[in-house]
Amino acid sequence: MITRTVSKNPRTTRGDLVNDLQRAGTKVTKATISNTLRRQGLKSCSARRVPLLKPVHVQARLKFSREHLDDPEEDWENVIWSDETKIELFGENSTRRVWRRKNAELHPKNTIPTVKHGGGNIMLWGCFSAKGPGRLIRVKERMNGAMYREILSDNLLPSARALKMKRGWVFQHDNDPKHTARATKEWLRKKHFKVLEWPSQSPDLNPIENLWNVPTAKDIGKNIKEPSGQDINTNVNANKLKRGEREIFGEELQELREG
Repeated sequence: MITRTVSKNPRTTRGDLVNDLQRAGTKVTKATISNTLRRQGLKSCSARRVPLLKPVHVQARLKFSREHLDDPEEDWENVIWSDETKIELFGENSTRRVWRRKNAELHPKNTIPTVKHGGGNIMLWGCFSAKGPGRLIRVKERMNGAMYREILSDNLLPSARALKMKRGWVFQHDNDPKHTARATKEWLRKKHFKVLEWPSQSPDLNPIENLWNVPTAKDIGKNIKEPSGQDINTNVNANKLKRGEREIFGEELQELREG
């Protein structure tokens, strides 16, 4: 009954199970429930937050997958993946726990759908490829299209050169309005950058998302202490950011390259 219940509803708590079993005439402890579930390969984990998908998004993702299903590995090695992320300075958003098996974190039952927008945080822009990490920079002001183009101008080509990307390398970014703005598209066209067509609401398809999710990435923000009276959004220690870059783009990056 225990395993069957959490398989149907992974968000079931141990307290829920204790109460259900008591009503059925069986007395058990929370420890017994935990041990039983672990023996079945189930572990209590934080539910992964994933984008809320509408049918049109699902179809776009399927189309993208089919179009690239037979792409050789060398093609993906010639992609520079990029993204921005906000890292909370003072704690994280509340989490929900689920009982799941290993490698099942993205099963719909084990995730929390999210919508865009949501503080004490810092914004980072970073990129990487199969060859290694590109630049990781701090975005100090509210980002708009002009600032995004400036970030690309200052960091994208230097990253490609440092990574020794092959001729015809491809740039990936998502469908954020700043990225798809006419001025940004025109800037990329004039620079002769090839851009990977990307399905909307699909950050989980971008391997860089796995780097943002590692504990070190979150710890960059939480470990920064600002002097009283200073604006936390303008005084991030550059050395800590560089150290964080090395740590985020460390062995996790190696695993992503091999994956």
